[in-house]
Amino acid sequence: MSEFLSSLVERARALQKRIVFPEGDDPRVRAAAARLAAEKVARPIVVSTNTQCDPGVSCIDPSQSSNIERYARIYHERRRSRGVTEQEARRIALQPIYFASLGLAAGDADGLVGGAANTTAETVRALIHCVGVARGARLVSSFMIQEQPNKAFGHNGVLIFADPAVVPQPTPSQLAEIAISAGRNARKFLDTEPRVAMLSFSTKGSAKHPLVEQVLEAVRIIKARAPELAVDGELQADAALIPSVGASKSPGSPVAGRANVMVFPDLNAANIGYKLAERMGGAQSMGPFLQGLEKPGNDLSRGASVESIYYTAVVTALQAGASD
Repeated sequence: MSEFLSSLVERARALQKRIVFPEGDDPRVRAAAARLAAEKVARPIVVSTNTQCDPGVSCIDPSQSSNIERYARIYHERRRSRGVTEQEARRIALQPIYFASLGLAAGDADGLVGGAANTTAETVRALIHCVGVARGARLVSSFMIQEQPNKAFGHNGVLIFADPAVVPQPTPSQLAEIAISAGRNARKFLDTEPRVAMLSFSTKGSAKHPLVEQVLEAVRIIKARAPELAVDGELQADAALIPSVGASKSPGSPVAGRANVMVFPDLNAANIGYKLAERMGGAQSMGPFLQGLEKPGNDLSRGASVESIYYTAVVTALQAGASD
């Protein structure tokens, strides 16, 4: 475990947050929950028909829960304008992903980690329907934490990448929202001031194209919405990361050559970029994690390992702590 990951675990341990796992019948989820409890990093809650749990882990069967009527009322209140009846709300509340999301909405859990068996679309839909978008936010998107072998990059080798998982083709306004949220997460997890690079195939007018104009418009929106945020763009990746290149291509920039947040122009670029950094650059990735929800919930890959589930819960606990 790297020094950075160790620091995240210790910070989560101090918070003792309740993390609910909707897919408690999955042995990987059970193993991760048992580890979290044994190491006293969080207080795990697993949703499962098997209510025999490891020490320190709470197990809840929705069909036997005394909370089901309360959760159904919450769901009905949120979705009745969309035509959901009380009977439908109760049926939906019994589904593990919705039961867990409604527990989060009701304050019976501090964070949610799902996706071991459910698709991203199913997990995100349940969270949006039950928990909703955060006050002041306009969009649910995602970010990834990458730890690079070369500590010269980012903040001691750690960077935030956004958005690698949720919004395929963001508008300038959506791109700005992704950047602002990613900046907040850099402050939380990197424990430093964010320096946000709005990436492009152009740096400071080296190319003219509608795709470049979208990035420039996003930068204008960010500066209006979050004037305190250090942001620059459009920047090519080398200008964002390498001090000598940044000084040459964007002299005087508060970000160029020192970026710790990399905001890609679309999901294609972000997904390709982080996987190249992993496979060719030896970076270690955590996430993607969701940003923009009223309460923290995160989506796993369905191929997630026990370790990945464990660290996703650690980050979710820290997201919950940041909202206290």
